Amino acid sequence: MMKERPSSKLVRGARQESRRFRLLVIVVGFFLVSLTFVVVSKPEAILFGLSGKLPTDEAPASILIQQPVDKQAPVVASKKIPTGALGGDPKVVDDEADVKPKAEIRDGKEEENNVLSEPDPASGMTDPTHNRDGSGHKSDSEMLGGEKKEAEKHRVTLPTVSNYTIHDNEDPSNAKQEGASNTQQQGSKPLCDFSNFRANVCEMRGDVRIHPKATSVLYMEPEGSQRDEVWKIKPYPRKGDEFCLSHITELTVKSSKVAAECTKYHEVPAVIFSLTGYTGNLFHDFTDVMVPLFTTASEFNGEVQFLITDMALWWTIKYHTVLEKLSKYPIIDFSKDDQVHCFKHAIVGLHSYMEFTIDATKSPHGVTMVDFNRFMRGAYSLGKDTAVMLGENPKVKPRLLIIKRHRTRMFLNLDEIIAMAEGLGFEVVIDEANVSSDISGFAKLVNSVDVMMGVHGAGLTNCVFLPQNATLIQIVPWGGLDWISRIDFGDPAEMMGLRYKQYAIGVDESSLTDQYPRDHEIFKNPISFHKRGFEFIRHTFMDKQNVKLDCKRFRPILLEALDNLNP
Repeated sequence: MMKERPSSKLVRGARQESRRFRLLVIVVGFFLVSLTFVVVSKPEAILFGLSGKLPTDEAPASILIQQPVDKQAPVVASKKIPTGALGGDPKVVDDEADVKPKAEIRDGKEEENNVLSEPDPASGMTDPTHNRDGSGHKSDSEMLGGEKKEAEKHRVTLPTVSNYTIHDNEDPSNAKQEGASNTQQQGSKPLCDFSNFRANVCEMRGDVRIHPKATSVLYMEPEGSQRDEVWKIKPYPRKGDEFCLSHITELTVKSSKVAAECTKYHEVPAVIFSLTGYTGNLFHDFTDVMVPLFTTASEFNGEVQFLITDMALWWTIKYHTVLEKLSKYPIIDFSKDDQVHCFKHAIVGLHSYMEFTIDATKSPHGVTMVDFNRFMRGAYSLGKDTAVMLGENPKVKPRLLIIKRHRTRMFLNLDEIIAMAEGLGFEVVIDEANVSSDISGFAKLVNSVDVMMGVHGAGLTNCVFLPQNATLIQIVPWGGLDWISRIDFGDPAEMMGLRYKQYAIGVDESSLTDQYPRDHEIFKNPISFHKRGFEFIRHTFMDKQNVKLDCKRFRPILLEALDNLNP
């Protein structure tokens, strides 16, 4: 073989070096052109980087207040709670999860539903200690004076930039009027109200710019304004529940005179809320989202845009009928949106009060739980507005729906209960709480009855579909659970215009007698066990207890329900 000449190697090497040099020139040139374009065309974009954080070395010193995020004080820099493993579709703690429920009409026919039963409202979802006491429910001491404590906790003065103080109460002289200037629209009213012990809400009227990619909501201040506010908010109404809120995206709400340019304009108001939390549990679907969303957005008659942080697509599919009644516009998914949305009116967070209720004295436009019940019946086109009046229809049998369970809090003598109810003149329907993606079928069944009864559990949430003046009967298991049962379902039922009866079982009606001797403290003083925490309560009094109703003792409850159906 002939050896390659040195001159050929030199020529080939020179060509390679030339190609490398040309490539380097192209890369450097492209970088310089891009940098020049960004700086010249949109210098304000630097303020909204991918992180959405205002550079701390450029922020006013007065707002660099370090506080824990669970207090949700208006700050720029804060300590974040580590994000847990909760995500995606809910993995619910459900004692009925793998049971295929069946509907039984007492005429010998049986109809099967491809649905799963919902977990109980106190189940704690994926973690039994989802509140400070592990219950998800406020203690009596927290309920009394809780609002005052929260108001004091979040009253903060910004000392050096202006004399502005974050007040708890709205100035009644600041009327909300469309079409006015920014100052007239917002006035001196704070951008956010953190005084409610259950939910924080921010509301702005004027030039509002929502930047999902930067997780920020900016209220554009007019020239001459001295307002300087920064708030951190997690738009899910479980304030103080650190486990729950650790999975909720935190948004920054602030007043500003500099912001990214609008890329999408909206003529309707915006409502921003989260769906992660405890959704997936029928009770929490309603108490944490559905009722608060109705309270906040129903005034707009569909002319409102929803923006959802921590999107749960399965949830929006399940409740699409309700969402479409509240908003005529496609939902905006925060996690997948890179636009700068501009609104004249925006609400961050949902108005929420006690469990599964609306406080008409505090709701923005005076809506009530009666309005919510009417709305739910209308959303699913349910035709029965009021329970049957026996005096007007003596030949009609009132319908009684018994919510059946399979693993815990079961009726051990269901056949005996059915026979007694039929003997009193009821047409008895047996079914389980339908929680499938399409809940319209079960809603129609519930709406068709005049009385619904069941042991304390999330299935009783379906009372939202009952007609007015129908009766809800809640069976309370042994264990001092009367107050939880009353708060979760009793008060809401009465507020919806329903009749309500609560029946607390006796020792002899509890299956706990098969597990403990009759002289055990669990029968003598069940309340004393509550100090062990909610996990013990749930495990002992809910997951391990079934019910054998004393029909002779329970019979007067059904007779009262019949009396309620007489005009």
